[in-house]
Formats: sequence, C-alpha cells, structure tokens
Amino acid sequence: METVKVVENGVQAKREIEQLMTQGYTKDEIYLLAHDKNRSENLADGLDLNDVGVAEQGLFDSMANVFRSRGDELRTKLESLGLSQSEAERFEEEMDHGRVVVVATKSA
Repeated sequence: METVKVVENGVQAKREIEQLMTQGYTKDEIYLLAHDKNRSENLADGLDLNDVGVAEQGLFDSMANVFRSRGDELRTKLESLGLSQSEAERFEEEMDHGRVVVVATKSA
C-alpha cells in the first residue's frame, strides 16, 4: 500500500510527513523525491528520511541509474516503491514542474 503526496516545498513536505507518521508510517517507510538531485538529498537529510536505494530498487536498477537520465531514474525509484508505470510517469512530471513527491509505503 502506497500513499503519495505532491507538495511545493520543504515546509509542506514536513507537514505531510508528520501527518503520515500520525497515520502509522515510520520514517523508514517514507521517501522524498525531487527532480533536482541536490534538492532531493538536502530535503531528505533535513527531514531525516531515507533515500531510495539498493534495498528498495535492487542492485541492478541501482547500478543502472548511474547511466539513466534523472527522469528515468526517478520513474524507476517510484516503481521500486510500488507505483505503477503510469503513476510513476505522472509523479515524475510533477517533479519536472518543481514539485516534491513524498511516498509512504508499507511493506505488506
């Protein structure tokens, strides 16, 4: 089960993350993505969240991301969190417009 929120900035992201935590998600189950890699890393670090990495994507996709465009990398990361291909495309387009995507996922 995934919950996805699209926000404009870090303040809104923090608010959504706090709300997700009151719904029973832990910080280990919440991920934050932005089209600009530095922005994504800075927000995730500042909000003490995980990056989508090898554990979520698997070794092959994680290594393949080195050679992918940022858009392809983001779509792969979203799909590794359980979103469909069409959902991943839609949310990646939101990130193209400067928005931030917060994904909370329960592992079964």
